[in-house]
Amino acid sequence: MAGADSHSPLIESRADLIEALARGAKPADQWRIGTEHEKHVFHTDPLRPVTYEGEQGIRALLAGIEKATGWHPFYDGDNPIGLRNDAVAGGISLEPGGQFELSGAPQSDLHGTAEEMGEHLRVARSVAEPLDIHFLGLGVTPLWAVKDIPAMPKSRYGIMAPYMDTKGTLGTSMMFRSATVQTNLDFSSEADMVKKFRVSLALQPVATALFANSPFSEGRDTGYLSYRSQIWLDTDPDRTGMLPFVFDEGFGFEQYVDYALDVPMYFVIRDGKYVNVAGESFRAFLKGELPQLPGDLPTVKDWEDHLSTIFPEVRLKQYLEMRGADMGDEASVTALSAFWTGLLYDEVSLEAAYELIEPWTSDEREHLRREAPRLGLMTPHDRSNLFDVAAQAVGIAEAGLVRRGRRNAAGKDETIYLAPLEEVIQTAQSPAERWLERFRGEWNGDLTRIFAEAEL
Repeated sequence: MAGADSHSPLIESRADLIEALARGAKPADQWRIGTEHEKHVFHTDPLRPVTYEGEQGIRALLAGIEKATGWHPFYDGDNPIGLRNDAVAGGISLEPGGQFELSGAPQSDLHGTAEEMGEHLRVARSVAEPLDIHFLGLGVTPLWAVKDIPAMPKSRYGIMAPYMDTKGTLGTSMMFRSATVQTNLDFSSEADMVKKFRVSLALQPVATALFANSPFSEGRDTGYLSYRSQIWLDTDPDRTGMLPFVFDEGFGFEQYVDYALDVPMYFVIRDGKYVNVAGESFRAFLKGELPQLPGDLPTVKDWEDHLSTIFPEVRLKQYLEMRGADMGDEASVTALSAFWTGLLYDEVSLEAAYELIEPWTSDEREHLRREAPRLGLMTPHDRSNLFDVAAQAVGIAEAGLVRRGRRNAAGKDETIYLAPLEEVIQTAQSPAERWLERFRGEWNGDLTRIFAEAEL
C-alpha cells in the first residue's frame, strides 16, 4: 500500500470503523465547545470578489496572518491553503470560493469561544485592511454568481465540483457562495450520542429559522430567508439531509457506519496527492477493489477522510457537528454555540428538549427541514408554527446555561451570548427579515448597501 499514511493503521475489521467514532466518547468534565465559521471575502475598490493570487489576494492575507500569529501554513502542492495553530487545536482554512474559515480550538466555556472569535477578527481585520480585503457575515454572497467567484487552489474541490454537478443543481453554489457557522459538541457514551443526535437533528430547522441570514442571491430577493439552507436541499441527496434512521430503535455507531459506507466516495489521498475516486464505494475499497487503486486497502485515516465528505444536517465524527445555521455577525457566531451548549450540555435541558421533539414523526421533521428555509419561524407545525418551538428551545437552552454556572471575570454567566436569539424571539424577526425590510425600503433595491452593513 505504497503512499498511504504510514502513521495510520490499516482497517482490519468492521470494529475499526465503529471505533473511529466511538473513541470520541469522554466524561462530561472533558466536554468542550468547538465553533467554526466561514466569512465571505470581498474588495471594496471596486466591489468584487477576492482572488487567491496577487498583492491583494487570499495568499497575501494568509501570509500576513502567519506573520502576525506565528501559526504555520499547510499546503496543497506549492500553495498555502490554511494555517495551523500548534499551541492548541484549530486553525484557518479556505473554502472553495475563498470563504475564510476559522476552526476554533476546543473551549471549556462560551466565554472562551467569544474571546477567541474577537481575537481572530481583530488579527484578520488588521492584516486585511491594507489589502482592501473585507469580511462579510451572510449565509450566501448577495451579488455574485458561481462563475464570478475565483476558485481556490485546493485539489479536493477540483474533484468535488464536477461530481456535484451530476447530483444536483446547486452543489457548486454550496461550495462557492455559501457560508455557515458550525458548533461541535462532545458525548459521553453511545447512548448519550444517540440522544444528542436526535435532539440536535430534529431541532436543526429551528436553528435554520433563528439564524436565517441569506435572503439574497445574484442581486435579488430569492424568496427564501435562508437560501443557504435551500441550496443544501439540491446539492447531493446521497450525503445530505435529516437522516431518518437516526430515530430508529437500536440506532448507534454501527448504524451510522452502515450509512457512511453507502455514501459514494470523493477521493483518497496518496503521497500527498488527491486521487479522484468520485462515485466509488468504500465497501469496494475495503476489499481492495477500487479501480483507481487496485489492491490498495484503506487506513483509518482514509475512513476519517471519507467521513468528512458526508454533509447531513448533523454529522457524527468523534463529536457531533451542528450544521444548520447561516453565517451572521460576530455575536451570532457565539450565539449558535450558546444555543446548542445550553440544550445538550445540561442533563435537565437535554431531557426537556428530547421530550419536545420525541413525538415528531419523520414526515414532520422533513416538513420542517423543507419549509424552514422559505418560511422561517412561520413554518406551520402542530396547529401552530415553528416560532413556538423556537421560543421553547431558546428558553430551555437559557435554563441549561444558567445551571452550567460558567461565569466570566465580570461575574456574568453564559446566557449573555443568547442575546441575538432573544431579540429574534422578542421581535419575531430573523436577521434575513430585517435585511429584507431595508432592501425594500431605504435601500430601494440597492444590494451593494449590505456589504458595509453586514461587514464583520
